Amino acid sequence: MTLLVATAVLIAAVTHASWNALAHTIEDQRIAFTLIGGGAAAIGGVIACFSPLPAGGAWPYLIVSALLHVGYQLLLMRSFSLGDFGQMYPIARGTAPLLVTVLAALFVGETLNGWQLAGVVLASTGLVGVALWGIRGSGTRPHWPALLAALATGVSIAAYTVVDGVGVRASGTAIGYIAWLMILEGLLIPAYTLYVHRGDLPALLRPHAARGLLGAALSMGAYGLVLWAQTRAPLAPVAALRESSIIVGAAIGAVFFKERFGAPRIAAAGLMVVGIGLMLRAS
Repeated sequence: MTLLVATAVLIAAVTHASWNALAHTIEDQRIAFTLIGGGAAAIGGVIACFSPLPAGGAWPYLIVSALLHVGYQLLLMRSFSLGDFGQMYPIARGTAPLLVTVLAALFVGETLNGWQLAGVVLASTGLVGVALWGIRGSGTRPHWPALLAALATGVSIAAYTVVDGVGVRASGTAIGYIAWLMILEGLLIPAYTLYVHRGDLPALLRPHAARGLLGAALSMGAYGLVLWAQTRAPLAPVAALRESSIIVGAAIGAVFFKERFGAPRIAAAGLMVVGIGLMLRAS
């Protein structure tokens, strides 16, 4: 992984944590993800008009990925509605990198050298540390429905990461791929919300429109950078580096939601930095 690719993924990590935090500030998570999904679909539609169409071999991956992303969004909504942002976000994101390492080896044939594997393991250890501290620091028993939803979210993240890693490489155009992915995935939740709320939907959307649409732009930008990085580097290191967004998410939770950060999360951030260094050494 080159320094340019690593920088792009780190920017994506900050952006990703930011849109998740924006989504968490909207109490009705269905409304939040309706705005984010619908806004991203609209932006994707504009970009699709000015970008190449993905190659034919990418479309099966696009369709599967869109379904996986919708499942991920539903699980993430459930996680946010059941638990604290500073706990659910790290757990959801922290379970993905090692799963991606295994799935990429099994289905894509990507194997990591010693430095890369050490970097992924160290980074993942830091991520798990943040998640576990979030549970321990709450001072209450784990809320198992919330934890299970967050873990299932992590599995869905690993699945769509590998599918998109293969699909974007087959597409011949990272920009075209992300545009059509946003179109395909972004319309399903808004369509369901429209069916549920019908006539009162505009009144429900209006108070949160600015935050939701900003979240849509941040979401699309973050994942677009990740997809581009997946065309330049192995999937597992990109996934591990992307999940440094957990550290950003924990900081956001501490500053804006008054959730604990603490020394263990600082130590976890240190492990992330060492892991990133090892991944860069391997390039």
